[in-house]
Amino acid sequence: MNNSRRKDIFTTGQVAHICKVAPRTVTKWFDTGQLRGYRIPGGRDRRIPVSELLRFMKIHNIPTDGLELDKIRILIIDSDWQIAETLAEALRKNPSFNVETANSGFDAGLIAQKLEPHVIFISLLASDIDADHICKNVRNNPDISTTKVVALAEGLKPNETQAIIAKGYDFCVTNPTDISEITKIINQAIAII
Repeated sequence: MNNSRRKDIFTTGQVAHICKVAPRTVTKWFDTGQLRGYRIPGGRDRRIPVSELLRFMKIHNIPTDGLELDKIRILIIDSDWQIAETLAEALRKNPSFNVETANSGFDAGLIAQKLEPHVIFISLLASDIDADHICKNVRNNPDISTTKVVALAEGLKPNETQAIIAKGYDFCVTNPTDISEITKIINQAIAII
């Protein structure tokens, strides 16, 4: 059994070591809301997701070479496996992306738990997949609450796109075949995580 865990979540001590500051400084960043994360239930221990740490370090011009980064993890959820795989294959051409697909809400839950994606794309046209329910579950799960959720909805008008974002999605893609636009959204999502 593999007990090694990816470095996706850091303690304040680990962040202090990476940023070359005192742990007290990291605690102050956290408590003032500059560095987002969550507290362990029943304790005062703080945890900072790697995506949030990376965002904070970029904003404050802190060198990220002390941070061992892995690939950007992406989950595509669509009941049409061909559409999901076509998009996944296009994104996999980027060596910094690790892309998985799910064809049902159940599979999406299992894969998300294991993958801990940075970005989730959900087709709003997928049959038998409740995209809004998945989006709410991501928002309510402290382990992946910083994950960005992107709606895939072809041909929507700007006002319809805004209505989808108002439901809790971070972005809405109206042309799922535009890989350069999707890559741009992934980069934007990672920058604001």
